[in-house]
Amino acid sequence: MDTNRTSEHFETVIIGAGQAGLAAGYHLAKRGRPFMILDANERVGDAWRNRWDSLRLFTPAKYDGLPGWRFPAPRWSFPTKDEMGDYLEAYAARFDLSVRNGAKVDRLSEKDGRFVITSGQQRFHADSVIVATGAHRAPRCPSFAPELDPRILQLHSSEYRSPGQLREGGVLVVGLGNSGAEIAFELIRTRPTWLSGKEFGEIPVRHGSVPARFVLPVIRFVGHRVLSKGTPIGRKVGPTVAFGGTPLIRVKSKDLVDAGVERVARVMGVRDGMPLLEDDRVIDVANVIWCTGFRHDFPWIDLPIFGEDGQPRHERGVVPSAPGLYFMGLLFQYAVSSDVLPGVGRDARLIAKHIAQRDTQTQEAASTDSHGLTPRELEVVRLVAAGKSNREIASALEISEHTVARHVQNILGKLRVPSRTAATAFAFEHHMV
Repeated sequence: MDTNRTSEHFETVIIGAGQAGLAAGYHLAKRGRPFMILDANERVGDAWRNRWDSLRLFTPAKYDGLPGWRFPAPRWSFPTKDEMGDYLEAYAARFDLSVRNGAKVDRLSEKDGRFVITSGQQRFHADSVIVATGAHRAPRCPSFAPELDPRILQLHSSEYRSPGQLREGGVLVVGLGNSGAEIAFELIRTRPTWLSGKEFGEIPVRHGSVPARFVLPVIRFVGHRVLSKGTPIGRKVGPTVAFGGTPLIRVKSKDLVDAGVERVARVMGVRDGMPLLEDDRVIDVANVIWCTGFRHDFPWIDLPIFGEDGQPRHERGVVPSAPGLYFMGLLFQYAVSSDVLPGVGRDARLIAKHIAQRDTQTQEAASTDSHGLTPRELEVVRLVAAGKSNREIASALEISEHTVARHVQNILGKLRVPSRTAATAFAFEHHMV
């Protein structure tokens, strides 16, 4: 037994302080539920700051905000990755979300009906856990990558920052998604650049143009409302769209050709230490950048919740086989938009509601006397005890202020107390919060 480990208990632990984790924290805070967010980075927003220097978001600022606070920039501007990181940091501070940075989670398990989260020498116990590490964690490269000549500099897109990192000579960019297109478009200014990969189409208008202001809302609506698990077409087509390639958004095929980027066949392997293409051509380059995406990386979760495909079994982020465990930001968690900024708020609201209801039921089961309060009245009295106004309670529970006022009057009558202050004292005295 390791006696050096420290241990803390939280009602809910959120793993990851990216947009998904912060959105979940926001909705839990609205419901008066305590939580702690653990994040491996030194600062909130570092997951964005650590991407390549010239990156700008593909969605305009009007769609980049999280619940409760719009992104502070002109609606049709495209924030830089550092601006996005700073926004997330400011968001956590604005809503006083509890975040513990530098806490990389090594293991998630279960013991005696509670979740156990291990981070270095720290151990956390939780009644509920939200895994908000996003759709992917680990960079994905082809199995033959180590066979390339060691004189070739290899970087995954997650490691690429700027052209200054590369060795003198040409570069092969592998992967024709938006990352590959943007990086190739940047590199052609300083060196010969080849781009390999399958194209998945492109949006039909110039990114950032006036026509795009009409097209992007339609694309967002389709990805958020139509291609979801709640519609027949979404259940049929959604997974293909979510797990397949994405269309080019900002840099299009014509832009690449006009800039001088040479499109080549798919990379199939290695010959004489150099990349071998599907058409049997060998590319002699000094650098290779793998824009080949990421993969789920959950070996640190020591729970029997995964299917034969290695994916967590869940229903809109709720894991039936492990009550109290949730996921946020997964690909097609509910809709095509679930793993991107415009979609995380809806999923976070549902999961926070599920946690609040589950905690209410758990506390009711642990207590033989709820003092005559209904489950909804118990939710209200806990929010009253947390200092929430009727308006805030109505927003958190998605009911009207009139209904909240009626619940409060019922609570005062059942508890036989004269005021909200007295109800708060009663709730704490009788361990109702």
